[in-house]
Amino acid sequence: MKARRISALLAAAFLSLAILAGCSPDKSESSATSDSTSKPAEKTKINVAVIKGPSGIGMVNLMEANANGTTSNKYDFTVVSSPDEIVSKISSGAVDLATPPTNMASALYKKTGGNVQMLAASTKGVLYILENGNTVKKVSDLKGKTIYATGQGANPEFVLNYILTKNGLDPKKDVNIEFRTENDELSALLANGTAKIALVPEPIVTAVKAKKPELQVALNMTNEWDAVSGGESQLLMGCVIGRKEFVSQNPDAIEAFLAEYKTSIEKATSNIDASASLCETYEIIPKAAVAKAAIPRSGLTYIDGNDMMKQIKGYFEVLFAAEPKSVGGALPDDAFYYNAK
Repeated sequence: MKARRISALLAAAFLSLAILAGCSPDKSESSATSDSTSKPAEKTKINVAVIKGPSGIGMVNLMEANANGTTSNKYDFTVVSSPDEIVSKISSGAVDLATPPTNMASALYKKTGGNVQMLAASTKGVLYILENGNTVKKVSDLKGKTIYATGQGANPEFVLNYILTKNGLDPKKDVNIEFRTENDELSALLANGTAKIALVPEPIVTAVKAKKPELQVALNMTNEWDAVSGGESQLLMGCVIGRKEFVSQNPDAIEAFLAEYKTSIEKATSNIDASASLCETYEIIPKAAVAKAAIPRSGLTYIDGNDMMKQIKGYFEVLFAAEPKSVGGALPDDAFYYNAK
């Protein structure tokens, strides 16, 4: 009887062990599961066109992070010299994102039948009045003066005319505007003393001041725009855009990009020395020394969503009134602005 009880207990014990063994995960299966879950998710590849100059400065820290493999997406950057190169790349689908001037973004929206969205504004105005002297303290001081400039029939002319007009000056009567085709020619005229006053963009401002230190930054046109716009708009001249099809198909990747891009812009303004060095490394600006001096005047910013739409609409209206073709012949509708309601 006693032996029978012991046998029953042993049988129960073995049964319990068998049940426990059956409930335990197979070691090889567990290992395989662990291997599959530990494998990192494949990063989304994004092709990005970046223009040399101020609009590219905000991207250099992201370019460096991408080279180090620490970004959420896998970016393939193409650095271009001219905004015109972006038109064909976006239209053909060769790139997914790009950093054109804001008015070109509007024109592309029209050209592509709405297949472009502005994701964020990234660059405020980079235009300045330089003077070889000390007579210009406010816009009204330009009356009777000759102003050298580039950009006839384009943004620089429209911005200058708007600010002059808002300050009570007739651009055709109260000032003499001498346009030149190239910034290099404008720089030479400033350096040799022919041009006493000029409307100049960064990084040309920094480069020409290095050659002729006595040149003074008399007026910051972004500040002058703010003074006459009454807070209804900002002089937002650079942005990042995306092909609408790509944006809609990759919402998580786009949100990750925007977060990383915002961080990159913030680093450019908070760590100027390192960012200037990266500008030279990635050929955004030829020399780190020039980039270091130019970054504080490059108008780097990050504005998205409703704020972006509200602030840039007024700017587009000024351009459209001056020359409808400058924004593609029509003002973009609200669908142009990513995440704006």
